[in-house]
Amino acid sequence: MFRTPSRIVRPRAPLPSSSRTLSQALLPVAHVRWSSHSPLGTAPPNARKPVTINTLQSLYRKNEPITMITAHDFPSAHVADHAGMDMILVGDSLAMVALGMEDTSEVLLEEMLLHCRSVARAKTAAFTVGDMPMGSYEIAPEQALETAIRIIKEGRVKSVKLEGGKEMAPAIAKITSAGIPVVAHIGLTPQRQNALGGFRVQGKSTASALKLLSDALAVQDAGAFCVVLEAVPAEVAALVTKKLIIPTIGIGAGNGTSGQVLVQVDMSGYFPPGRFIPKFVKKYGDVWSESMRALTEYKTEVKSRAYPAPEHTYPMPKEEFTEFEKLIEGKRSSL
Repeated sequence: MFRTPSRIVRPRAPLPSSSRTLSQALLPVAHVRWSSHSPLGTAPPNARKPVTINTLQSLYRKNEPITMITAHDFPSAHVADHAGMDMILVGDSLAMVALGMEDTSEVLLEEMLLHCRSVARAKTAAFTVGDMPMGSYEIAPEQALETAIRIIKEGRVKSVKLEGGKEMAPAIAKITSAGIPVVAHIGLTPQRQNALGGFRVQGKSTASALKLLSDALAVQDAGAFCVVLEAVPAEVAALVTKKLIIPTIGIGAGNGTSGQVLVQVDMSGYFPPGRFIPKFVKKYGDVWSESMRALTEYKTEVKSRAYPAPEHTYPMPKEEFTEFEKLIEGKRSSL
């Protein structure tokens, strides 16, 4: 937890000690207040230039993998940016990992806007993307554009992402014609899991792989600057990537894509034992266990009064406390 000092000064005229009263003695004096709510803390040691679409296209041309991670609030965005992520996705996966919902179809646009703003406040150098939730873009291209404008203006992110292939091309074209960058999302599209028969790998048959390629070309032609390929065979994803002239970001699609994305909660291990994790997720940390250790130790020390220790308190000069104590006792005796 970061702390930033702020000095509060309330001047008062000096009084002779003989004329001091209890109320006068208790008047506030100059002191330093330490706040536990500093929003940003220290800046990264090597501040980065903001990542733009030009940056991402340059990485793509150099065949340097693009790193993307999800974030759903200020702290998760702040650490992602400090870690040097190229892109931060405010994914509708926050429905499950932050809001406790069953699946992504439950999250509302207003909730997505709230979380986008939280991420944007981290002042990230990373290129931010906001997910368009189910029901906010499928009716007509005009609805899609209206939603995209809200996510950019109110959510304060730099681009939007929507699920769907060829059928969503008109919506993508409408949004990009207004100058809003779009990340497309094909393959396994979680918002449509009911129509797909659940969270199932896509592109495993020749017909399904051909549809995937057709969808990829359609969203590219519609103006998407990037496309997420989720849960498709690695060889299919690699071939589709070669056929496109825009970057692909894989999730469960092998390493032949232009970059990778994972849900931050999944890859950092911030979940209890027994939770189902997809095959493609590599657990890079164990945040749950460390949080449990810290919280359990805190509980133990509070219960035993070991915390707070003297070093965690703000001492008062002994003579001041003695005078305060006398005044209090004198006040009691006069009642």
